[in-house]
Amino acid sequence: MGQLTLLFVLGLGAVLTVPLGDRLAMPPPVLMTLLGGVLAVLPWVPNVDIPPELILPLVLPPLLYAAAQRTSWRQFLGNIRPILLLAVALVFVTTAAVAVVAQLVIPGLPLAPAIALGALVAPPDPVAATAVAGRIGLPRRMVSILEGEGLFNDVTAITLYHVAVIAAVGGSFSVLGAGGELLLSAAVAIAVGLVLGWGTARLLDLLGDATLRTGLTLLVPFASYTLAEELRGSGVLAVLVSALFLAEWAADPDDVAGRLTGRSFWAVIDTLVTGIAFGLIGLELSVVLGTVTERWGQLLPAAALVLATLLVVRLLWLLPAAWLAKRLHRRADYAEEIPLTWRETVIIWWAGIRGVVTVALVLALPFTVDDGGDFPERDAIVFVAFAAVIGTLLIQGLTLPWLARLLGVEADTAAEERLEHELAVRAAKAAKRRLREIEARPEVPEELVDALSKRVYDLGSRISPRVAEEERRENVRARVQRLRELHDLYGEMLSAARAEVLDARREPGADPEVVDRVLRELDQRSLPHHGT
Repeated sequence: MGQLTLLFVLGLGAVLTVPLGDRLAMPPPVLMTLLGGVLAVLPWVPNVDIPPELILPLVLPPLLYAAAQRTSWRQFLGNIRPILLLAVALVFVTTAAVAVVAQLVIPGLPLAPAIALGALVAPPDPVAATAVAGRIGLPRRMVSILEGEGLFNDVTAITLYHVAVIAAVGGSFSVLGAGGELLLSAAVAIAVGLVLGWGTARLLDLLGDATLRTGLTLLVPFASYTLAEELRGSGVLAVLVSALFLAEWAADPDDVAGRLTGRSFWAVIDTLVTGIAFGLIGLELSVVLGTVTERWGQLLPAAALVLATLLVVRLLWLLPAAWLAKRLHRRADYAEEIPLTWRETVIIWWAGIRGVVTVALVLALPFTVDDGGDFPERDAIVFVAFAAVIGTLLIQGLTLPWLARLLGVEADTAAEERLEHELAVRAAKAAKRRLREIEARPEVPEELVDALSKRVYDLGSRISPRVAEEERRENVRARVQRLRELHDLYGEMLSAARAEVLDARREPGADPEVVDRVLRELDQRSLPHHGT
């Protein structure tokens, strides 16, 4: 089996483990890690051969961009305190604690590599945590906490990691120099992200085709990451800034096809890259174990102590941080996404699963330093990092659903329904305001206004059933049912039309390009904004 075939196998596994995980009640990242471990012991499966310098630029940008689309600038600004407590301060504390422990249990480990180890195991993985949290029905607010923490702790940890690796390779480490490097890296990244975000928004306005617009967004995270790194900035922060900029300022309400295409595209990218990355974790495990066979007695206790440090530090930090956040929250006049009870705090603690970022960082460690020698204790660092990933993924990932049920932490469906209802009412009112403007146009026929009036009263009820209960309950329910029936029948007609066009594609002399153009028009007719 070649490297390319192995990549295809992992991609297939990434797709199949999603429905399999639903059936087995297991997170897909766990299943992909197990699949990678199984493949690793098969004699015909090759070792993964990816140059360390390519791992971060290939894996992180698409994952971060996909995750950043689920948040916004306003959500970030409204939750600045929880983010600073969890995603910045906690990363620094965890890095320092792990570095101290690592130097105590791994003899001869210099300070800079120890800090690199602390930085690469410090950030919980948002992909793994939210993959588990989203499937067990945690409150959306808690999932947002994990997503926000995961995005911004990656920025902090990776910047710390780069500073420590540069110091380890160069042979010197300065706290003041590291602090200055962090500030410079952040400033450059923010500038790059804003410039690329603004430029991309202008290009998106020029590209009318949804396929081209989606293709451009695929290039943005890689361009942001690469350009920022070339200018000694944080590539991760640049990707995050550009993604948030586009999500906030490049949103066209009439770009229905673009949104549908983009969401589907990035959902596929997220699934494939995440699955392949966790599959690589399992594959690399056998390689890692093979490099430390003579040091089991030393490294197993070291890995256990580092894993225990991660758990203890996170808990000891979260308990007072959650209490402080709640005290400050009571004095604020705006909503923050914070743990509201000790049960939620425990779940946030136990959801600190390490994953893709840790593996990408540890595999990207250089093999040599500037003077030609080996990178200090690289094999030990790799082993400990993989132990942290496997330990948190299997122990916490598999027990988090059980712990959530035990503590009674579940999604607040009533709050979600209230928000959905409020948005439905706002949408319906906006449509009614525009209807009154349309009625005032003398060129619009009266029968067309009557038809629009019937539809506008059904708009909110189709989003939230409670709207229908509040205005013309029985009449609206009957009208909605008729509209659904009309929509279904219209869908059958469109299906027959598409089938006929597809049949024509197979006929002798048919021009596939013309057929596809007609088929695309029929597909667009099936989109919601063309429906009844």
